[in-house]
Amino acid sequence: MNIYVSNLSFNVADEDLKDFFADYGEVSSAKVITDKFTGKSRGFGFVEMPDDESAKKAIQELDQAVVEGRTIGVSVAKPKEQRSDNRSFSGGGGNRGGGGGGNRGGGGGGYNNRY
Repeated sequence: MNIYVSNLSFNVADEDLKDFFADYGEVSSAKVITDKFTGKSRGFGFVEMPDDESAKKAIQELDQAVVEGRTIGVSVAKPKEQRSDNRSFSGGGGNRGGGGGGNRGGGGGGYNNRY
């Protein structure tokens, strides 16, 4: 079972997260999610436990527990949803383009040229 853990202290590392759940059974993985630019924790993570009964017990007992001064939320992770915003960066439209000068004169192209 995949478990979502929210409101983690920014000091919690993967190994700490694994240790929180190890008392309830085998933990196959534990990952604190980090910002891809700074590498700092984003305050949530995921734990995977192969035994559903152990996972349910961990969820029940750890949800709303205080860990490092913060009340964490623990629940069954929901599957990642597909984005439906249909963003496309090929073709025309959007803020690209150039052309005409408008009321400010000038003109010229360029990406995201607003003037």
